[in-house]
Amino acid sequence: MVRTPLTPEERERGERLGLLLRSARGERSMVEIAAAAGLSAETLRKIETGRAPTPAFFTVAALARVLGLSMDELVVLCTPAPAPAPAATPVPALAPTPAPV
Repeated sequence: MVRTPLTPEERERGERLGLLLRSARGERSMVEIAAAAGLSAETLRKIETGRAPTPAFFTVAALARVLGLSMDELVVLCTPAPAPAPAATPVPALAPTPAPV
């Protein structure tokens, strides 16, 4: 099975998720949090470092529960800001057409 390459937005969202989880973990060890969530420390490390930018829903839900985060918070904080809309190119005004004589 060939996996579709991730978009830049998916990668950014994964990086944001990793940073948020790492921050929420604080001084607690990776092993402690991973065990409480039912994951391996290696899986948590990959998520926190962005090497696993699209973890399974239930993995994220388990980590959120252990870290005291709501899934709503995660969605809001991990969603990249929309790219600014391209500037509209001004359309030159047409010269008035002379009236027929």
